[in-house]
This record gives sequence, C-alpha cells and structure tokens, in this order.
Amino acid sequence: MPQKNDEVQVQLTLRAVQNDSKLSLRAAASIYSVDLEKLSRRRRGKQSRRDIPTNSRKLSDLEESVMVQYILDLDTKGFPPCLSSVEV
Repeated sequence: MPQKNDEVQVQLTLRAVQNDSKLSLRAAASIYSVDLEKLSRRRRGKQSRRDIPTNSRKLSDLEESVMVQYILDLDTKGFPPCLSSVEV
C-alpha cells in the first residue's frame, strides 16, 4: 500500500482550527480527511518523520557539503574521484 503524504492537508487543517475557534480538532480532521492522531501530534509540535534528520548520519551538513565541493573540484580538474582520495 503506497504511503499517503498529506502534510499539506495537515497544515491546512491546523490553520483552519487556528482561525476558527469553534472548530474542534476532531471535526476539522473529519472535514479535511486527515488522521486525528497525526493532527494532534502536529498541534503539540512533534515534527514529521521525514523532517527529522536520521540518527545514523556519519557527517554533519557542513562536512557533507565540503566533501561534495571537494569531489566536484577533483572532477573539474580531470581527476576521477576514487574512494581512496575521498575517504575521511
């Protein structure tokens, strides 16, 4: 079963609940066809799983961008970026 990505719907639903004080979270979830549990988690401030960086990352964002730049520099100079020259 393909995973349904409805973050836009969740954000729209939260905005509707915020703008209309009489609209309950349960009613808004029903109107916008959004999972009530997901909606309540987002309202409490919990981020979506796809927005959270993984725990198994070996490099920080800065280190990764430096490595990519180094590999691109090697490539523009005509050197093949083999594993031994790129290893940390």
